[in-house]
Order: sequence, then C-alpha cells, then structure tokens
Amino acid sequence: MMTIPLRSSNLRGLDYNPNTATLTVTFQNARAYLYFRVPPKIVHGLLKAESAGRFFHLHIRDCFSYRRIK
Repeated sequence: MMTIPLRSSNLRGLDYNPNTATLTVTFQNARAYLYFRVPPKIVHGLLKAESAGRFFHLHIRDCFSYRRIK
C-alpha cells in the first residue's frame, strides 16, 4: 500500500487495500483509523471530492466499522 496525501485541513492522507477493502485514514493530528469493508467507489469519491473532510464526515466516519490504530 502507498499513502496518498490529501489536501485537507483535517485529513493528512489515506491508504486503501482493495483486496481487504480496508481504508486507513490519517488525520493532521497524526491519529490514524482503520475502516473496514469500504468499497472502492467510496475511496474514489473521497479522492475526487472538493472537500475531503466533508466527504469523510458524510460518507465514511459513521458509515463503516473502524478501530483506532495510532
């Protein structure tokens, strides 16, 4: 996996593993969370969003199981 940087005041970057459908989101404060069963279309939406932070809050944060990893 390769970290993809994001232009966001809240999100620093993401890693996505399509084989396991897991998304790792790293925040500007260095905290990182692993989200489970995230479909590729959601990740593509996040990457294309005008506001990555807004997209994350609407379509990922409370929509998928997660655990803090850092």
